[in-house]
Amino acid sequence: MSTGINQKKQKNSIPVFLNYDNKANQDSILNHEYSKYKCVKNINSEVNANNSFYFGDNYDVLLYLYNNGYKGKIKLIYIDPPFATEASFINRDLKHAYSDNLSGAEYVEFLRKRLLLMKELLAADGSIYVHLDNKMVFKIKIIMDEIFGEKNFRAFITRKKCSTKNTTKKTYGNISDYIMFYSNGPKYTWNRPLVGWEYEKIIEQYPCIDKETGKRYKKVPIHAPGVRNGETGKEWRGKLPPKGKHWQYTPAKLDELDANGEIYWSPSGNPRRKVYFDESTGIPMQDIWLDYRDFVNQSQKSTGYPTEKNLTMLETIINASSNNGDLVMDCFAGSGTTLEAASNLNRSWIGIDNSEESLKTIIDRFTIGVGKYGDYVNDNKEDKKISNKVNFSIYYKEDEKLNEK
Repeated sequence: MSTGINQKKQKNSIPVFLNYDNKANQDSILNHEYSKYKCVKNINSEVNANNSFYFGDNYDVLLYLYNNGYKGKIKLIYIDPPFATEASFINRDLKHAYSDNLSGAEYVEFLRKRLLLMKELLAADGSIYVHLDNKMVFKIKIIMDEIFGEKNFRAFITRKKCSTKNTTKKTYGNISDYIMFYSNGPKYTWNRPLVGWEYEKIIEQYPCIDKETGKRYKKVPIHAPGVRNGETGKEWRGKLPPKGKHWQYTPAKLDELDANGEIYWSPSGNPRRKVYFDESTGIPMQDIWLDYRDFVNQSQKSTGYPTEKNLTMLETIINASSNNGDLVMDCFAGSGTTLEAASNLNRSWIGIDNSEESLKTIIDRFTIGVGKYGDYVNDNKEDKKISNKVNFSIYYKEDEKLNEK
């Protein structure tokens, strides 16, 4: 595989913008008046009294947060907004959960307004993850570049969302969706996620065994692409780096590695570095995620809310892009998966949604947990007990102060 060599740019690249009718300017969006909404108390308060769920239009709530002390305070935002499907969604009990009725430029502007506010709420070292499918993700990618800056784009993650589909006849099966990861600046919180090694991969990746220690290792080049004029471009042990390349380490560091037995010399005198398996804490996670599918079978635990996402996936994201005690927000909270993941990892959270079924689902999640997904054919009475079991009036309280404009 060829490797590109970075070169100094003579001028800045020309940015790309998405233009459409009725695209509002940023000032009008940030200075818009916000309407009333409700703040729900006592959800998960035994874990963290600072957690807040707001019931209402997230545009209003984001404007409230922007104008009332939350600017630059949120470390991580994950959103799984509507996908512009032009459909309505029901939950496990066949109750209406939410409508996804926007499309085209109307949908783009709907999301853009909210993303502009999220940008203002993010901490300087914060990050945002936006989860979409192939219908709107590429349009919103341009919007994300506009708002957060193309240089702050960090990853375009492809997730396998479901099992193989056998019903597709005239195209490839649609089993993936996408997560865009942006930081709010060049310096951002990042705890690199790792996955564990499988035995077959260990043998494949670390095929050599050190005769003295018995430790398994692999041999890697000690040079890298690009010419350097400093120490790493100089001769070492009578050898220059290959043409167009430089040593990865200074000659002094290479001497130190060789003295420690960490340099392998081939019969032809070609040096390579020994990298030992026991120094590896895991495999760095890549941008194709195969292990975070939505619910595979009816025996798995679920709230029954439509479009509920994988809890382990959210825990991975929160671990990677925030630290203990940080504030996490999901302003399309849905079933509350992000909020549960944040609680599990000792983060504070803000949740926002305007669906009454979302509110009930989240309260159920934090009070009586989740149950087996079940099915729509058999009347599973055990599962039915999960819904409508809580006295919502003790949770659903309007905070008059928060409703002031």
